[in-house]
Amino acid sequence: MDLAFIPSPSTGVVYLGPIPLRGYAFCIIIGVFVGVWLGNKRWVQRGGRSGTVADIAVWAVPFGLVGGRLYHVITTYEPYFGPNGHPLDAFKVWHGGLGIWGAVALGAVGAWIGCRRRGIPLPAYADALAPGLAIGQAIGRWGNWFNQELYGKPTDVPWALKISSDPAIGRIGGTYHPTFLYESLWCLGVAALVIWADKRFRLGHGRAFALYVAAYCVGRGWIEYLRVDEAHHILGLRLNDWTSLIIFVLAVVYMVVSAKKAPGREAVVEPGAQLAEGESAGGEAEGKADAKVEAEGKVSVEKKPAAEAEESTKDEPAGEESAEDEPATTEAADEKPKPAAGQDVEAKDADAEDTDAPAGSGGTKKP
Repeated sequence: MDLAFIPSPSTGVVYLGPIPLRGYAFCIIIGVFVGVWLGNKRWVQRGGRSGTVADIAVWAVPFGLVGGRLYHVITTYEPYFGPNGHPLDAFKVWHGGLGIWGAVALGAVGAWIGCRRRGIPLPAYADALAPGLAIGQAIGRWGNWFNQELYGKPTDVPWALKISSDPAIGRIGGTYHPTFLYESLWCLGVAALVIWADKRFRLGHGRAFALYVAAYCVGRGWIEYLRVDEAHHILGLRLNDWTSLIIFVLAVVYMVVSAKKAPGREAVVEPGAQLAEGESAGGEAEGKADAKVEAEGKVSVEKKPAAEAEESTKDEPAGEESAEDEPATTEAADEKPKPAAGQDVEAKDADAEDTDAPAGSGGTKKP
């Protein structure tokens, strides 16, 4: 008796009226959005323009979906083109079945087209996108949980996945290893590894992307070993194990050769981005300078009348005093002090008497 397990959804689709909302599709879409968001942040940090990652993703994502589906159909062709197969089911992506290797390979072709149109080096774009791609895979893997597919061997561990039986497709109920969860957690670890290594060693020229590929292949190897779904085998190993092994070797070789030929990181990842930023910063600085000058002008205009008023109030008393003092000084210099009114009359009478006296009298009046 199983005491603990992870339950599976009773259905992978919810109908909103006639419109089906499928959990598998939602997980893929959310994974794409998160991957592009993180890729955009890293691209801007490397000196690129915001929005470039999304513009190139318009090419990469559709190519990746087609490539992932093609890889799955080619490597697992029996349900579609084998005996009693249904060829039209090959187009039913919502039922599951996207091979990561085909998605990465053909998605890279779409990204190359988008990068070529923008004049951007593909390795630099891949480096910026690598951790976001790993996180997108981690989210997308939960779509397998909604579809109850790609589980591992039977187990009774507490984190076992409960799978319901479905005789129509030959699915036997029980508890199995949740390989979708293992891969999801592994992808999160890969994303953390790439982010750390990129900051620590300043990976460039596609080496961050190569590290993501190599690290993912290591996890995919042991996870693939646990799976029990039908797959082609070569020399006792599942086809995806061989694919992981080959791609792991190629990724490591690329990292070694690339580090020797082009050490360090690209100085310019998007031509014209720095110029545009410089113009924007120049315009911003110019606008700030104009605003500063205008503000200073306003302050000086406001302060000037106040200063002039202060000056006039200070100078007015001095001016009045000088205006009053000036005539007084002139009069003092040119005229003698005037006698009082009474004294003036007496002086005039004395002068009159003096003028009436006869000459030679000495100025004295006889009785």
